[in-house]
Amino acid sequence: MVEENLDSIEDTSVEETPVETFDVIYSCLRCATNVSNTELSRLPEIKCICGFRVFTKVRPPVVKTVKAV
Repeated sequence: MVEENLDSIEDTSVEETPVETFDVIYSCLRCATNVSNTELSRLPEIKCICGFRVFTKVRPPVVKTVKAV
Protein backbone atom coordinates (compact mmCIF):
# COMPACT_ATOMS: atom_id res chain seq x y z
CA MET A 1 0.00 0.00 0.00
CA VAL A 2 2.76 2.42 0.92
CA GLU A 3 4.82 1.43 -2.12
CA GLU A 4 1.90 2.15 -4.43
CA ASN A 5 1.55 5.67 -3.02
CA LEU A 6 5.26 6.37 -3.50
CA ASP A 7 5.13 5.22 -7.12
CA SER A 8 2.21 7.53 -7.88
CA ILE A 9 4.07 10.48 -6.31
CA GLU A 10 7.17 9.81 -8.43
CA ASP A 11 5.10 9.67 -11.63
CA THR A 12 3.74 13.19 -11.11
CA SER A 13 7.14 14.87 -11.29
CA VAL A 14 7.32 18.31 -12.88
CA GLU A 15 8.94 18.41 -16.31
CA GLU A 16 11.60 21.05 -16.78
CA THR A 17 11.12 23.45 -19.64
CA PRO A 18 14.18 24.01 -21.83
CA VAL A 19 15.81 27.39 -21.34
CA GLU A 20 16.51 29.32 -24.52
CA THR A 21 20.10 30.46 -24.80
CA PHE A 22 21.03 33.11 -27.27
CA ASP A 23 24.45 32.84 -28.81
CA VAL A 24 26.20 36.22 -28.79
CA ILE A 25 28.49 36.88 -31.74
CA TYR A 26 31.63 38.97 -31.37
CA SER A 27 33.80 40.45 -34.13
CA CYS A 28 37.56 40.98 -33.98
CA LEU A 29 38.45 44.66 -34.25
CA ARG A 30 41.51 44.02 -36.42
CA CYS A 31 40.53 41.28 -38.88
CA ALA A 32 36.70 41.34 -38.48
CA THR A 33 36.47 37.57 -37.85
CA ASN A 34 33.13 36.61 -36.30
CA VAL A 35 33.38 34.38 -33.22
CA SER A 36 30.54 33.07 -31.06
CA ASN A 37 30.47 33.25 -27.28
CA THR A 38 30.66 29.45 -26.93
CA GLU A 39 33.81 29.30 -29.06
CA LEU A 40 35.47 31.98 -26.93
CA SER A 41 34.57 30.18 -23.71
CA ARG A 42 36.31 26.99 -24.89
CA LEU A 43 39.66 28.74 -25.39
CA PRO A 44 42.08 29.18 -22.48
CA GLU A 45 42.35 32.93 -23.19
CA ILE A 46 40.19 35.38 -25.11
CA LYS A 47 42.17 35.94 -28.25
CA CYS A 48 41.38 36.00 -31.98
CA ILE A 49 43.14 33.76 -34.50
CA CYS A 50 45.12 36.84 -35.61
CA GLY A 51 46.35 37.39 -32.03
CA PHE A 52 44.30 40.51 -31.30
CA ARG A 53 42.40 40.61 -27.98
CA VAL A 54 39.80 43.32 -28.66
CA PHE A 55 36.31 42.23 -29.72
CA THR A 56 33.12 44.15 -30.43
CA LYS A 57 29.64 42.75 -30.05
CA VAL A 58 27.86 42.34 -33.39
CA ARG A 59 24.44 43.93 -33.41
CA PRO A 60 21.47 41.92 -34.67
CA PRO A 61 20.18 42.87 -38.12
CA VAL A 62 16.70 43.65 -36.73
CA VAL A 63 15.98 47.35 -36.34
CA LYS A 64 13.62 48.39 -33.57
CA THR A 65 11.07 51.06 -34.38
CA VAL A 66 9.59 53.15 -31.60
CA LYS A 67 6.39 55.16 -32.00
CA ALA A 68 6.66 58.86 -31.19
CA VAL A 69 4.67 59.97 -28.18
